[in-house]
Amino acid sequence: MSTQKVAVIIPTLNGGEVWLRCLNALRHQVPQPDCVMIVDSGSTDGTDTAALEAGFELVRIARGAFDHGGTRQMAAKRLVAFDVLVYLTQDAVLASPGALAQLVAPFANSIVGVTYGRQLPRQGAGSIEAHARFFNYPPQSNMRTFADKAHMGIKAAFTSNSFAAYRTEALLAVGGFPESLILGEDMVVAARMLQAGWAVAYVAEAQVWHSHGYTLSEEFKRYFDIGVMHQDQAWILRDFGKPEGEGSRFVRSEIAYLRGRAPWLLPSAFVRTMTKYLGYKLGQHSSSLPLLLKRNLSMHRRFWDRRQ
Repeated sequence: MSTQKVAVIIPTLNGGEVWLRCLNALRHQVPQPDCVMIVDSGSTDGTDTAALEAGFELVRIARGAFDHGGTRQMAAKRLVAFDVLVYLTQDAVLASPGALAQLVAPFANSIVGVTYGRQLPRQGAGSIEAHARFFNYPPQSNMRTFADKAHMGIKAAFTSNSFAAYRTEALLAVGGFPESLILGEDMVVAARMLQAGWAVAYVAEAQVWHSHGYTLSEEFKRYFDIGVMHQDQAWILRDFGKPEGEGSRFVRSEIAYLRGRAPWLLPSAFVRTMTKYLGYKLGQHSSSLPLLLKRNLSMHRRFWDRRQ
């Protein structure tokens, strides 16, 4: 893979069939990572035992103890002896035996602090689901520094812990992953790295199969949570710009994509856009909402249990 020591970290909870495919793809990586740590928060479907049978290290935590940033930071602290920490989610299936090697290759450049790979739509994904992946994960690689925020805005700090790698030195230098964050711990770290002089590398050659077919309700709740994160981490919008410009670009791209492939889905896409916008705006004003309502509007309900 490289002369650097590489560890892979995957949080899990009842991963199901796709988790078995994730494990199989991980076992076929060439070369193999130096360590694979699975952090399981109370699976009842055999996800944890499948990880042990694959020969990987297993750390068990209580289901209520899982935290998007805190759990990943706990794992990072256990693996500080490794030069590079790769994070995957349990539903991201490596698309080739060289995916991990390609993901960590940019660390040969000493200014790169974080890399993330290309996410391809899963088998059977619909046109709306597929477009979201093609828009956010194009076929061209790029590297960004803090100066790129001038023309990229908040997109300069975009990354995804579904398939990302961090230089351990850089991760620790910016304080690691924040705890008690509803989601977006990857963007927070990437933004801090850019501010500290590190670069973010998007590696289109490193690929995973990973997408979601969200219902309207799930889209609303997901964007509500994004709004909550942007309210909690207001400095990101202040320093990198608001996401509305990127949202408008996404909508124009989606319309063009669907017109050529599935024009009958345009009304559905319009409703979906309005649903996401409403969820996001409500999330941005979540501090004025009752706790019970916030729990019902959120995709990550357990987050609010820790805020009582």
